[in-house]
Amino acid sequence: MLKVKLSQTTPNPLQLSLECLSGELHALVGPSGSGKTTALRTIAGLNHAHTGSIECNGELWFEANEINGASTSLSPAERSCGFLFQQYALFPHLSALDNVCIALHNSVAGLTERQAQASQWLNRMGIGELANRMPNQLSGGQQQRVALARALARSPKVLLLDEPFSAIDAPTRQGLYKTLAELRKDLNIPILLVTHDLREADLLADRITVIDQGVGLQTAPPQVLFKRPRNPRVAELVGISNKFEGVFTAGKLSWDRCDRVFEVLDKGKIPANTPVAWVIPADGLSLHQQPSASSIEAYVEQISALGQIAVIQLLLNNAAHTLTWEASAAEVKRLELEVGKNTHVQIDGSKIHIMPLRPINDPRRFTS
Repeated sequence: MLKVKLSQTTPNPLQLSLECLSGELHALVGPSGSGKTTALRTIAGLNHAHTGSIECNGELWFEANEINGASTSLSPAERSCGFLFQQYALFPHLSALDNVCIALHNSVAGLTERQAQASQWLNRMGIGELANRMPNQLSGGQQQRVALARALARSPKVLLLDEPFSAIDAPTRQGLYKTLAELRKDLNIPILLVTHDLREADLLADRITVIDQGVGLQTAPPQVLFKRPRNPRVAELVGISNKFEGVFTAGKLSWDRCDRVFEVLDKGKIPANTPVAWVIPADGLSLHQQPSASSIEAYVEQISALGQIAVIQLLLNNAAHTLTWEASAAEVKRLELEVGKNTHVQIDGSKIHIMPLRPINDPRRFTS
């Protein structure tokens, strides 16, 4: 297990606490410059935090406090991290085999044995026949597999992946996803993945930590994160488009600029008459041709076809709110949805998730 608790203010602010179990893939997501790569580099020992601790499998890699500074700080070599960089960082003058051999230089004495182990890793990555090629003779996906073989050859205790799939095409990316899934079963080590792709994080990760401005905002399994974000900023960063405001009192949520009141589960954590933000997931929405006592009339403002999926923009409550709904082309046809026509939206109050609403300059918006 990897346990990380870090705090620093300069040069790159970072307030982060997370755990990653052996065999678990934990994704770090957030906007560019949010601190994702800084977190990986700090865990690997390439950056140094002011205070906090890093522990792996019971071994303390780093510990520091504001009074005494760092009491423990292992070097990058001592931390046994396999680090896969976004740009691969292969040595251009060495073959694929020799690039992997570099990782074994300090742990395997004989050249023949180093080459044998490196060859095994290249075979495991499915590119054994490319051992003698130079990096410029390899495709992006092949270079990535060489870099991954090199990161794993020294039997690391933690694997750190810094946007490893961002520069390769979709079919190659799918192949690497499969390879990573197979490796997870065999390696049984913590894996931290930095990615800007929420779909990728949803597909691969057991848990996701959302980072913004160097602050870890929320850690949760994907199915929890995308339905129950901790606060409006998390909702924004994970791409929840249907986010609104209202007032919550004892299980009843009123909607700003709307006379509709929803019955919402009251967990007893929010005082009466509290302004809140709220979100509704896709499975909490349905469209109907005919009105009902609980439906809301909506005007179809825009329909954007994306292959077999259409994204529909709806204006509700006399254009007071905009709602986004996704459906198959067949569903759009069945409902006779057309730009300029009206339809009727049903919102399932049991699927609504409410969050405290904080002013933008209130630091508690990150934690409440």
